[in-house]
This record gives sequence, C-alpha cells and structure tokens, in this order.
Amino acid sequence: MAMDVKREGVAEARRRRRIVYSILGTIVLALVTLGLYRLEPAAPAVDRATVWVDTVKRGEMLRQVRGPGTLVPEEIRFISVQTMGTVERIVVLPGAEVSTETVIVELSNTELEQSTGDAELALRAGEAEYSSLEVTLESQLLNDKAAAARVESQYRQALLQAEADEELAKDGLVPDITRKLSQLIADELGSRLEIENKRLVIAAKAVQTQLASQQARLDQQRALYALRLEQLDDLNVRSVISGVLQEVPVEVGQSITPGEALAMVAKPDDLKAELRIAETQAKDILVGQIASIDTRNGLIEGRVVRVDPAVREGTVQVDVTLTGELPRGARPDLSVDGTIEIERLTDVLYVGRPAYGQANSRITLFRLEVDSDIALRVQVELGKSSVGTIEIVQGLAVGDQVLLNDISQYEDYDRIRLD
Repeated sequence: MAMDVKREGVAEARRRRRIVYSILGTIVLALVTLGLYRLEPAAPAVDRATVWVDTVKRGEMLRQVRGPGTLVPEEIRFISVQTMGTVERIVVLPGAEVSTETVIVELSNTELEQSTGDAELALRAGEAEYSSLEVTLESQLLNDKAAAARVESQYRQALLQAEADEELAKDGLVPDITRKLSQLIADELGSRLEIENKRLVIAAKAVQTQLASQQARLDQQRALYALRLEQLDDLNVRSVISGVLQEVPVEVGQSITPGEALAMVAKPDDLKAELRIAETQAKDILVGQIASIDTRNGLIEGRVVRVDPAVREGTVQVDVTLTGELPRGARPDLSVDGTIEIERLTDVLYVGRPAYGQANSRITLFRLEVDSDIALRVQVELGKSSVGTIEIVQGLAVGDQVLLNDISQYEDYDRIRLD
C-alpha cells in the first residue's frame, strides 16, 4: 500500500512566485503609466482651406492706418435772416442747384411792410422840407447880397464925391467944410460896406449850417428807408453761394426769429473726407501725410489737413482734403473708407497681420514645419503694425510660414496638423 510523501518547500515557492509576479506587474503598470503620461497628445486636425497661411518676408514695409468716414463739403453756408417773419412758401427743395439769385424761402412780415411805408413817407417829407429850406435860405442870402451891393454903390459914389470936392477945395471953388463933409460921408459908407460884407459871410455860413443839419436828418431818413427795403427784400431768402441745397429745416407757417437758420447750401464739387481712426492708431498721424479714399466707385488721392486733438468714442477725427478727381457718384454724406500712409520701413521682417496681433506685443503663432503638414506653436515678438502687415522683431525668420487665423480653440496644443 502506497503512502503520500509530503513535499517540503512547495507552498513557499508558490508564495514567492506570486510575490515576484505581483512586483513585476506593478513595475510594468508603472512603466506603462509613465509612458502614457509622457506621451504627447495627438495633434488635432485642421482643415487647410479654413486657415490663412502667410510667408515671412524681408524688405520694405509700408505702414498704414485705416478708418471709415464720410465725404463732407469743404464749404457749408447756413443761410439766415436778421428779420422776424413767417414762412409763406418754400420755393426750392433740398437737392436742387442754387445760385446767389435763387429764392429758397419766402417770408412775410406785415409790421415790416407798414414800417417800410412809413419810412418812405418820412423820406419824401424830409426831401420836401429840405427843398423848401434851401429856397428860403437862398432867398435870404440873395437879399443880403443885394443890401451889400447897394451900400457898396453908395460908398463908391461918396468916394468919388469926396475926391471931387478935394480937387475943388484946392482951387478954392468949394468951402473946406464941404470937402470934410464929403469925406466923412465916404468914410461912413466904407464902414457900412465892411459890416455888410461880414454879415454876408456869416449869412452864407448860416445857410450851409442849416442845410447841413437838414441834410443829416434827410440822410438818416434815407438810410432808415434803405434799411427797411433791405429787410423787406431779405424776406425773400436767397442763397449766399452757388451750390446744392442740402437742407431746409423750416415749414410753411413757422415763425422765424432773427438769426435762425433757414437753409444750408454746400458746394458739391469741393469735398473733403472726415475719417474716424481708432485712437490707438491715430498717434502717428501728422498733417501732410498722403491718404487714399475709397468711395466704392473709385479711389481718390488726398492729404491730411487736420487731426482732431480730442478723442470721441474711441476714435480721432482726421480731415483729408481731396487732391484727385472725384469719381461719379461722389457726394456729401457718402460713406467711404480711408487709408493714411504713416511711414515706409526699410529692410525689416514682416508678415501678414494676425487676427489677434497688436503692435509692440508678444504672441504665439503656429509655424508650419518645412515640407510637413505639422504646425508648431512659437513665441513671436511683434513691432510696428500696418493695415495688413506687421513687423517681426523676434521669433521668426525669412521664409517661415505661419497661420494668421484666430485659432484660440487650439491654445492647449503645441502642434496642429493641416489636412
């Protein structure tokens, strides 16, 4: 009869193998986990048709800024009157061509019409009064001249008589008393003649003074009448320049106060562009810089003539005078886009402006590997910017191809694949 023999150490060997297997499994699991941890995530695929790829270049880069704007007339005249009135009729509507003879609005003012009639009657009365005074004064002056002439005649007769008596007295033909009496009469008439001549001079001056005073009153009446006529004529509101009527902000029956604007006229062939440039881009704009205005029906050359010192709603107004010929359809208030040339940078690295790149900043871009569909993320330092290009200071080289789209959804990846 066979008996089982007890094997020494078998259970111990099994236990050791299990421990070894456990240790080996733990090591393998740790190595696999470490490998998976170190393994880079798969590069996400991006449709090549949806990305914008540009190549870094070296050479001259034209710096420009761009902004929207409108065409406005260089000369705009607001037409007003200095007389109160009521709108009777709007003769011409906005859009019509007008000249300095064109009546735009007709006003009425019954008080002004009455005062004009009164001023005319006062002027006519003043003219009649002046004529009457002139005749009266001339008559008085003639009487004074006649009186002076009579005294002069008497003086000359007395002088001749005195000379005759002087000769006769020498021959003893007349008494000495007669000679003395004749000389006395002549001397008296000479004094009277001198007085009459002075009175005549004073009378002539008095005539001039009275006529001048009356003429001043007449001139005042004539000026008042002319003013009333001018105010009456102003009720027919005319354009002060030749151009196109832009606006008539009044209605029939409306009462108008002195100085109130009744119309606006502009010269349509003399336009400028008012551009709105972002305040971050406007700091380098100077008067005299070259500009190009896009009317969507042609480009017009221009030059910066004014930069508004104030910022309004994040933009700066820049006025550009137009030096080129206006295309058809160019008119006031037309929406345009303007591009202003800031400077030309020579021998610089540049590339198309990224969707999210700002001047003088540091960003990350995806750069395509040579002869590969893989794009790697790189740090790029940007310099000066333009409308469509930007300077590369550091991080890229000539010939590098980079993705300029906004692909921020891949910011957690260091590489992407273009399909």
